[in-house]
Amino acid sequence: MCRGFVPRLRRYNAKIGRGYGLSAAAPPTNARLRLGAIMTNRVGLIGWPVTHSISPAMHNAAFQALGMDWHYDVMAIPPDIVTHGIREPMRHGYIGVNVTIPHKEAVMRIVTPDDVARAVGAVNTVDFRKLTGTNTDVDGFMGDLSAHQINVSGQTVIVLGAGGAARAAVYGLWRAGADVIVVNRTLERANKMLADLTVSAGVRERARVLTLDEAAEHAPTLIVNATPVGMWPNADDSPWIAGVPFPRGVTVYDMIYRPQQTRLMTQAEDNGGRAIGGVGMLVRQGALSFQAWTEREAPLETMMAAALIELAANS
Repeated sequence: MCRGFVPRLRRYNAKIGRGYGLSAAAPPTNARLRLGAIMTNRVGLIGWPVTHSISPAMHNAAFQALGMDWHYDVMAIPPDIVTHGIREPMRHGYIGVNVTIPHKEAVMRIVTPDDVARAVGAVNTVDFRKLTGTNTDVDGFMGDLSAHQINVSGQTVIVLGAGGAARAAVYGLWRAGADVIVVNRTLERANKMLADLTVSAGVRERARVLTLDEAAEHAPTLIVNATPVGMWPNADDSPWIAGVPFPRGVTVYDMIYRPQQTRLMTQAEDNGGRAIGGVGMLVRQGALSFQAWTEREAPLETMMAAALIELAANS
């Protein structure tokens, strides 16, 4: 580990704590903390920032419900030291971590990614015991679509965005047989995303980039928002450009979960459609991480209840 890394990480985490009203999160002392005669298994979340994450609430509720001696932490690690930063919990015996923005791509270079992570070019779940990484966003998203009885095979789906969440959505939808149209403010970035997916996952036919005006003419049955537009505190914003007719009767799946009702979701309902928020995807991808670490089935209802309580408390 590089000289001076731990003091630097402490300074960064103390700064995050002061700036966002969180307690300073110093680097962990030992993942298997001895509390009397109890040994605690630790997992956590790394990102920058990690403010207001609801992952600790839902994971710790799951551990408690199953009577497991596990604990979930958060660790703020700045991008310029992520290579050393992710090794810090590993060095202290953490079993694994979730990875959030902006580290999902960088972590690919540190662990051995599985097929799904390689396909989307991002890791969101790391197992330090094997030094492997996976991406549970894909199956978390597709699982939530299935839970809402949405079958995309043979259907036209518009995906708004070209970032990491959009990659997961496009890959999952394409793999399930959808005709995927990608819409992004910057067409060049959208084309690059599809080009990358062509190389990494073989995504070719049934995936294209169009402008929003063009995409709206293709009678989509589902619109997926994989952008942060409409996220708190800018809840009045919508990724659907004013002046472009909104399709009638379409289902909107907004990956945003704060607020739980976005402007885009309201637009869908106002036009006779259906609206689904992103909390289900969040919980399901978390449940898949839980299962990867513990090799036990996650208590999905417990995790959902904890997530909703945490969201309500911080709304």
